[in-house]
Amino acid sequence: MLAALTGLVRGKADKWLFRLQGAESGEVVLSQRRVFILPTGAGMGFFALLLVLLVGSINYNLGLGFGLTFIAATSAVADMYLTYKNLAHLRLRAGRAQPVFAGEEANFELHLVNRTRLDRFAIWIDFAASADPRHALDVAARTDSVARLSMPTTQRGWLPSPRVRLSTRFPLGLFSAWSYWQPDARVLVYPFPETDAPPLPMRGSDSEDGTGHAGQDNFAGIRSYQPGDPMRHLAWRQIARVDPAYGGQLVTKHFEGGASEELVLDFDAMPRFMDLELRLSRMARWVLDAEQRGLPYGFRMGAHQFAASSGDAHRAACLRALALHGIGDRE
Repeated sequence: MLAALTGLVRGKADKWLFRLQGAESGEVVLSQRRVFILPTGAGMGFFALLLVLLVGSINYNLGLGFGLTFIAATSAVADMYLTYKNLAHLRLRAGRAQPVFAGEEANFELHLVNRTRLDRFAIWIDFAASADPRHALDVAARTDSVARLSMPTTQRGWLPSPRVRLSTRFPLGLFSAWSYWQPDARVLVYPFPETDAPPLPMRGSDSEDGTGHAGQDNFAGIRSYQPGDPMRHLAWRQIARVDPAYGGQLVTKHFEGGASEELVLDFDAMPRFMDLELRLSRMARWVLDAEQRGLPYGFRMGAHQFAASSGDAHRAACLRALALHGIGDRE
């Protein structure tokens, strides 16, 4: 009870003190009120040294000692100002985040835009939960730089970007300036493809001319190869006659009559006793296998009824349906 209360009070205090907000869409400006600055360990040691110099100069009435103390103090004040200016008035914008499979690294693309005439150096950026920032970059005047932050994924669905912390100690390291940002970005995490999935669920469908598997009835001739044609239908004798390097091309045997094999990935046709996540994982594997073999495939899962097709758009639509099954499009 006490730990929960302490966490709640600390969260409220951090939100008020550091002006933490929800997801910030569009371009965000690091205004003066969003940049915080404090002395570093080296800075505290430097101030202690200044105090010793000042006390020694007063005790021994050293004119040069006073001069050295004030010059060093002026340098510290200048460093404080430059450290603050190195971070203030930067503009931040979230970029694209490509979908990944569960277990892979999710990458968030973040843009740092500098529209001022001041070059920015040694800006460290990482998720706020990270103890030590992992990425440092420079942003030249009137340009922008891109930072790609990664984090592991464990489960399917939408993965929102954690809060980001930007910090800098440039130029002398006596002060540390930092700011927080909550990007309006998220990554779609697909189910992890099953490692040892069964073969693709090919099935035959009756045609008007008879029954049986396509490729075993009424040979109708040779035609040009089309993506998705089974490898066993390739006309190897005709292909061997002309080297593809000299203008030859792949051709396949064409059949009429019988039945054609079709590939339909039907989620409801899978055994009900299987774990939900395992069924989703198997469907993901079948989608990838069908794409790899160039086989057009239909997809059925609840309200998602996709006709037989192939390609990046079809693959993405199927995997998206699997990733958001039972979750919807919410965060």
